[in-house]
Amino acid sequence: QVQLVESGGGLVQAGGSLRLSCAASGFTLDYYAIGWFRQAPGKEREGVSCITIRDGSTYYADSVKGRFTISRDNAKNTVYLQMNNLKPEDTAVYHCGSKVGRANVCHPQAYDFWGQGTQVSVSS
Repeated sequence: QVQLVESGGGLVQAGGSLRLSCAASGFTLDYYAIGWFRQAPGKEREGVSCITIRDGSTYYADSVKGRFTISRDNAKNTVYLQMNNLKPEDTAVYHCGSKVGRANVCHPQAYDFWGQGTQVSVSS
């Protein structure tokens, strides 16, 4: 079964850390780009960080630069998002999405296969 499964969300205090995982099954990530996107209540889904699996090139939204790090483990067919110094405005449902090719764009409209999402809540 082809799927992306996110995990690692939770409730943390401001300044805390979480690591999200996006595990792919039924296909190999080698020729894909994977992105992390988030959607807060009443807001549109936005790109947080994206990575091209083949060469590891990355993109970060300005709001998370210096705090979040995207990485991949090819052997585990998994992409991670390390989130440090979390802020209340980071609260959202985080989804991973995939597209064939490069992460030349990190916009949800460019990604066509999605996981179910994981909730991240940051208290002040």
